[in-house]
Amino acid sequence: MTVHEWPIRVYYEDTDAGGIVYYANYLKFAERGRTELLRSLGFSNKSLMDEKGIAFVVRRIEADYISPAHLDDELVIKTSVDEINNASFVMKQTLFRGNLLLFSVDVVLVSINETKKPVRLPDDIKAALSGDVVERSE
Repeated sequence: MTVHEWPIRVYYEDTDAGGIVYYANYLKFAERGRTELLRSLGFSNKSLMDEKGIAFVVRRIEADYISPAHLDDELVIKTSVDEINNASFVMKQTLFRGNLLLFSVDVVLVSINETKKPVRLPDDIKAALSGDVVERSE
């Protein structure tokens, strides 16, 4: 699969008193990138639950804070799928300001049903995540 890119602007609410992005907000930026990648493939979080009875939950995160982002920065979160298993997949995400890498995170997501039990990824989602289908335009 190609790398999905999503632009992000740093707002005042994202920063601490010094105008530097608060560390937990990098995870929010990553969540937006994952959500928009799924949306670009034709799957919204709401439709996944409503139509397929599944949700994706974070099982594990490994984050590396490399350089700070600042108030009013224009950033890009890049998201790709690195591995797909029966009920889980791994996404690699990087956050850039221009060509400067600021943050990197590897995220393991698990597909769960309404009872919060892990379930097999539906074939159409698995195919979309693996790049076997053409991405839909935004």
